[in-house]
Amino acid sequence: MDIFKATKQYEKWLARRLPLLEKDLQLKHQRMQEGAFPFLRATFYRWCQLWPEICPELAETAEVLAVGDLHVENFGTWCDVEGRLVWGINDFDEAAFLPFTLDLVRLATSALLAGAAGHLSITAADAAGAILEGYTRILESGGRPFVLGGHHAWLRELAIDEQRDPARFWEKMDALPDWKGKIPASAARALQKMLPTPVPTGRIAHRIAGLGSLGRERYTLLLDWGGGKLAREAKRLTVSAAHWALDARKKTTGILYERILEQAVRCPDPFVRLQGPWIVRRLAPNCSRIELSSLPRQRDERHLLLHMGQETANLHLGSPRAVKKIRRQLARLPARWLETAAKAMAAAAMKDWRAWKRGT
Repeated sequence: MDIFKATKQYEKWLARRLPLLEKDLQLKHQRMQEGAFPFLRATFYRWCQLWPEICPELAETAEVLAVGDLHVENFGTWCDVEGRLVWGINDFDEAAFLPFTLDLVRLATSALLAGAAGHLSITAADAAGAILEGYTRILESGGRPFVLGGHHAWLRELAIDEQRDPARFWEKMDALPDWKGKIPASAARALQKMLPTPVPTGRIAHRIAGLGSLGRERYTLLLDWGGGKLAREAKRLTVSAAHWALDARKKTTGILYERILEQAVRCPDPFVRLQGPWIVRRLAPNCSRIELSSLPRQRDERHLLLHMGQETANLHLGSPRAVKKIRRQLARLPARWLETAAKAMAAAAMKDWRAWKRGT
């Protein structure tokens, strides 16, 4: 099955589970042409389809409740219940029970493709080595969230940049166009549950964000409250794309977004909640994804990827019964296995992207 047939079949499968916004879906298809890195981010469904063919031995390793759609731009910051700034993985739309190696290989693959696009300069060997070193270290220590206070000062500097300036952030929010038409009653209720009381009035805006979820319903509520601005967003979810690609091998387990948050070693964002089929979250200057293009030119990329590997282990430790098996399997895997697998998956993504670019 080529990338065109895979995309058509996946989107048909997805449309049976939730409404799709045609204009946003067309925009997603356009952005898939822009480069292999955005193509990878937009096509987790294709990754799941190719993964067992390209990495058959790794596809049989211990299963954990995995992130699934993990990549180097799926990291950001939020504030925990104590108001502390925390860094880590910030999107779990595609969470599913998958081999632990899938998250590691996908993260390393994204680093390779981001490097090919000029966003990173680290070598494939160093990227894979840093991710695996960080992962193994945290797996052995039992996990530790990334609270950006007295610890990880350098990471805090990376996380706080001009793009996250409150004035600039709210200027961008205010510039969002109004949503035209009504929103589902269930989405409106979900948003209201995450607001202060009494519920203030506001407007619903249309925000384009992400790539993998582009085309799904996403409603952003902007309002003034207590002398300042607030924003909440409701995004429509369904089961992971892994169930489309691996349906014959996996039983459907429902939406696992909230479960993976609850089980991980983590200081969670108290303003992220699953309300029926909607994931509702707070949007704020310090509560958002960090794009590679926003990072300063002078940065320790190996250190950053090491921390990404550590945070991946924080999530996998939420499947404690698998940890001993993971340790045994890591010890048996051949040297440079992660680099080899990442290069193979990157080549497959590059091939698909080139075909997509020619054919659309």
